Amino acid sequence: MKHIKTIAFDADDTLWVNEPIFTKTRLQFETILSKYFEIDNNLEHQLYEVELKNLRLFGYGIKGFMLSMIESAIELTQHKITGADIQNVINLGKEMLTHPVELLPGIQENLEWLKDNYQLIVITKGDLWDQETKIARSGLADYFDHIEIVSEKNASTYRTILDRYQINPSDFLMIGNSLKSDILPVCEIGGHAIHIPFHDTWVHEKIDKHTIGDFSFYELDSIADLKAYLNKK
Repeated sequence: MKHIKTIAFDADDTLWVNEPIFTKTRLQFETILSKYFEIDNNLEHQLYEVELKNLRLFGYGIKGFMLSMIESAIELTQHKITGADIQNVINLGKEMLTHPVELLPGIQENLEWLKDNYQLIVITKGDLWDQETKIARSGLADYFDHIEIVSEKNASTYRTILDRYQINPSDFLMIGNSLKSDILPVCEIGGHAIHIPFHDTWVHEKIDKHTIGDFSFYELDSIADLKAYLNKK
């Protein structure tokens, strides 16, 4: 850890709150559909299956989620959903796109210290416009030397980014809440990673702990612990 020169952060649910907004919207979506049929615990799974099918077309982000809600609503109501309720689903997506950015505790304090000691990067995946506006509205952009918004986060993506900025993997640390996207791919290319779990995680980002294998990474309870941890190391 003493050799670390560059620290990269995931954005959603690492710098600011994200997944709870999706969770709240899913519940509102269920309320809309409840007038057409009795809601059961399988609805969330059905919506996720449509999201998963559409990922290769829409990518990650709110717009793809909104389109998947509309498609699910049409299928689940057997085309009986009204235009007014389709508009209600669209409005849910618009509310998500304009939702205030809520920074997680300790973020600014840590970035203030880190920017004087490390090169800092944001590496986040999702819709370009949505992620750009969230970064702008967060007030955090000036802390970072580079901002990378990518369509997928895997070993190839991280290699490309590190090559672009001439960063040696052994000098690189990634911090994020997703083992699948933020931690294991970085370990795979020889970098360092710190996992900071978030209480609400999208099912697509969850992995079986048995798939972690021999990869070694660190885990902290909160971003507030980061400065003390790096100083200790």
